[in-house]
Amino acid sequence: MSETDRLYRYKTLLSHRRAMSAQELMDAQEVSLATFKRDIAKLRDRLGTPIVFDKDLGGYRLDADPNATELPGLWFSQDEILALMTIQNMIEQLDPGLLGPKLKPFRKRLDDMLTRQGLDPQELTQRVRAVHAGKRRMHLAAFETIAKATFERKQVKIVHTNRQKAETTSRVISPQQLVHYRDNWYVDTWCHLRKDLRSFSIDAITQADLLDATARDVDLAAMREQLGSSYGIFGGAPKDWAELTFNASRAEWVRHESWHPEQKGVLHADGRYSLSVPYSDERELIGDILRFGADVQVTAPASLRKQVQEQIERMRGMYR
Repeated sequence: MSETDRLYRYKTLLSHRRAMSAQELMDAQEVSLATFKRDIAKLRDRLGTPIVFDKDLGGYRLDADPNATELPGLWFSQDEILALMTIQNMIEQLDPGLLGPKLKPFRKRLDDMLTRQGLDPQELTQRVRAVHAGKRRMHLAAFETIAKATFERKQVKIVHTNRQKAETTSRVISPQQLVHYRDNWYVDTWCHLRKDLRSFSIDAITQADLLDATARDVDLAAMREQLGSSYGIFGGAPKDWAELTFNASRAEWVRHESWHPEQKGVLHADGRYSLSVPYSDERELIGDILRFGADVQVTAPASLRKQVQEQIERMRGMYR
């Protein structure tokens, strides 16, 4: 048994009983008195495990915080701590005002564990960088309210602005899941106004009020299949398949990209690459097509090809 496994087993043993004597613990772990003393000292001093000797009970027990669910750091290897710190650091960079403050206590515990293993947390932090493009400002209060409603299964009354139509509506939603997509946050919900599933960009929600009413639950697997069956965040039942052909210089990049779980790709003998993806809402798809400029051509359907042509003509008119 490795040392990590042995130390973790102390927690398991003491969790199942009120107290255990030193001899009972040594017998269960099959260790000597010297090893037992070293283990207890390490659990207390280095790993912060709240093991105490209770004179009244005549044995060792856990004196844990009733709100804690696990013992800090007991089963983390150095690689696992580094992975956790990397994730935490990326979350902070993702949106400093969003989750960073709530993760500070956890970050301090990770820093302490790394320091005890001879690593410099500040130096490691400088080695992780998250670069964002297109991130929009978001109302923190709205995000927190919607997140709380999502986890506690409550309804929310929101004020939402449809930027394309320049319309603001008030409606009640039952949040189902939070989605982080292309540096922005969305909430997939059951909309009580439209009586259907909807995705809302949280940065377009200017007000969110938590209600006492229980959220309507939707089967998550079915919802994800419906909303994720087409290209883009505002997916739905596919109305057609877009067929795009990339030139050879761009093909080497695009053929390794994942545009949609059900995409189909063909690499041609001359180096060109054809990509097919299902779509229901062409707005986001057209934007992605245009960003490739002359490196891509829409070959089908004719309606999508025409929409892209119209966009290009309007752009040409701006530069004449």
